[in-house]
Amino acid sequence: MARSSKAGGALGRYVLVRFLLIIPTVFILVTTVFVFMRATGDPITAALGGRLTKDQLAERIHAAGYDRPILVQYGEYLAGIARGDFGTTLSDHRPVTEVLTTYGAATLELATYAVIVALLLGIPLGMLAAYYRDRSSDAVLRVLAIFAYATPVFFAGLLLKLVFSVGLGWLPVAGRVSTNGEIEMRKAGADSGFMLIDAIRTGKPEVVGDVLQHAALPSLALGLLTAGVFLRLVRTNMIGTLGREYVDAARSRGVGERRLVTSHAWRPALIPVITVIGLQVALLLVGAVLTETTFEWRGLGFQLAEYLKARDFVAVQGIVALIAVVVALTNFVVDIIAALVDPRVRY
Repeated sequence: MARSSKAGGALGRYVLVRFLLIIPTVFILVTTVFVFMRATGDPITAALGGRLTKDQLAERIHAAGYDRPILVQYGEYLAGIARGDFGTTLSDHRPVTEVLTTYGAATLELATYAVIVALLLGIPLGMLAAYYRDRSSDAVLRVLAIFAYATPVFFAGLLLKLVFSVGLGWLPVAGRVSTNGEIEMRKAGADSGFMLIDAIRTGKPEVVGDVLQHAALPSLALGLLTAGVFLRLVRTNMIGTLGREYVDAARSRGVGERRLVTSHAWRPALIPVITVIGLQVALLLVGAVLTETTFEWRGLGFQLAEYLKARDFVAVQGIVALIAVVVALTNFVVDIIAALVDPRVRY
């Protein structure tokens, strides 16, 4: 009973500390973005300079408050974020919160697909590399993992489009759904922002298939980025696990190497993968900018690229701030899962 109470207390302290760390993490990221954005000048001049006269620019700068001291602007920016107000975009005059809610679901959906692809490829191939360690197949898999991680996501996307869309004609070139699929969703009143959920709500398998076909290439392009990390991580940890005493004991009892890999070694090897997933979310969200642009997947990454072209710093600040919050919360959740899976983490 005492041991259970002690373990519960340790977990509670661990959760509290990890949750409190979210605040400084988000604060530092938001502050960094604000400073870098302001270092290039005020957003009005950046977005509209050259299209307005000096008097018109000065009038708009004063109306927006960008001629006030930088500390005053910073304080108001933080206060707005605390209220959930990220400002209004300069290029299309939309509340940033509306942009976040409109396009956030698309990016979340793509990131989810990419994580699934990375897990389905990285974990089995990592187990295979560990099973055939120091053989030619192991070397090939390790080289492929390096290529998967090192290849720019936009280049991987272009290659996939060239092969599977242009060459073979199997999959769509761009977009999230075809026109017919979109019409069916509107008829069904499905507008959650998550295409797969909306397609399922139509009750038509062909619409679901259409959505999955459009998601295949961008998910694969982005998922390969993380699959290489998972492959090497699973391989390294599984090889370490195969050298443990309890595995040696099972081996001495005549348990085959394949069974050792599939029954004894793979679960402990997944604990580092769970931890790394949180770190990879940031990489996936950064990669989503290039992936969405390559495949015209209209999510936050696509919009961020458009706002950067328009030098709309207000919108850029809002999107990056949201990404910072998502990354911090994801790392918090992953840390809790890791603590539940492996009690050693919480101490």
